[in-house]
Amino acid sequence: MIKFMKNYITNLFFIFLFLTFNANSFGNVLTINTPAKQVLIYDHDIDKILFEKNADDFMKPASMAKVMTAYIVFDRLQEGAIKFDDKFLVTEKSWKKGGSRTFLELNAQVSLENLLRGLIVQSGNDAAITLAEGISGSEEDFAREMNQYAKMLNMDSTFFTNSTGWPHPDLKTTANDLVKLTKAMILNFPDLYKLFFEKEFTYNQIRQYNRNPFLVGRHLVNGADGLKTGHTNESGYGLIGSVKRNNRRITIVVNGLSGKKQRAIESKRLIEIAFRETYLLRLFNEQNTLAEANVWLGRANKIELISEKPLKILIDRPMIRKTRVKLKWDDPVQAPIKKLQKIGQIIIKVPGQNDVYTNLVSRTNVEELGPFLRLKSAFNYLLFGGDVIN
Repeated sequence: MIKFMKNYITNLFFIFLFLTFNANSFGNVLTINTPAKQVLIYDHDIDKILFEKNADDFMKPASMAKVMTAYIVFDRLQEGAIKFDDKFLVTEKSWKKGGSRTFLELNAQVSLENLLRGLIVQSGNDAAITLAEGISGSEEDFAREMNQYAKMLNMDSTFFTNSTGWPHPDLKTTANDLVKLTKAMILNFPDLYKLFFEKEFTYNQIRQYNRNPFLVGRHLVNGADGLKTGHTNESGYGLIGSVKRNNRRITIVVNGLSGKKQRAIESKRLIEIAFRETYLLRLFNEQNTLAEANVWLGRANKIELISEKPLKILIDRPMIRKTRVKLKWDDPVQAPIKKLQKIGQIIIKVPGQNDVYTNLVSRTNVEELGPFLRLKSAFNYLLFGGDVIN
């Protein structure tokens, strides 16, 4: 049998038309100037950092630490150790705590559900401490649990000292670690995570709005559904914000900004740059036929070739029409052939990036011919170029 190497090369524009394939966003590391001291922009779908500035530098999380407090409560709820209608006692410690508050009353028994909303929507320090004491017995013991959870989530540069993010010399985290926490929150508690989307909460006849500028105010962000702001004099103004558009999620962590207005404007600017300037290409989702290969001595003349798996590729907007897709295999393919058997390779060439590879496989099984038909078919093919005999 004489084999020939088949090479198909096509422009990605025609692959778009041929594959019914979805486009969203990518970019290499974005070039951005920002006044924020720490920034990290992360794409969940391809597990890639799109932009970072001092993302591994130590910083104070302020109330962004409350995301870990919520994480522990969510975990207890999910395992059934606590319930929404459980009630926790408001102690003098939590009642007297300054800063942002839910305005809990001293010695009141407050449901866990109300405490969670006070924690997430109102950023209530009193709610955070009441939750910590109700779960672990004391805020100090709860902080130790927070650090155990941080270790499990590989937040290696984080150390918590309290449930609120209240200033403390030893309190520290990084933008990178806060993204790890956000990823785990969204992945592990998709239903409970929806609490971060609530825009207001009224407790004790006091109505308060979510402090997240992506959700409330003049700088709304389309697709935003969380998470948490933070501010102390030492840390400046910070935000963990997560946005989902067209099945693509990007999370941003910023910190060290000078005021609420700058935090709102700059955070929105950065997240919009990430969505606008990048494309996430989703290839081969529908397993369309990419090419046909000839079959040698099989009970079918040809097999359809498909991609072994869908691909997600980050690509700069100007590079779309310059990207090439190459299909490569030895032809004809000798029977027997199994479904999803590797036949060749798909090579995607993006200017300025390393080539992306995946396998080209058979859509179906093809049985080999019996001895007599194999001999007859081989003679027919070699002498006359005829088709396989079925």
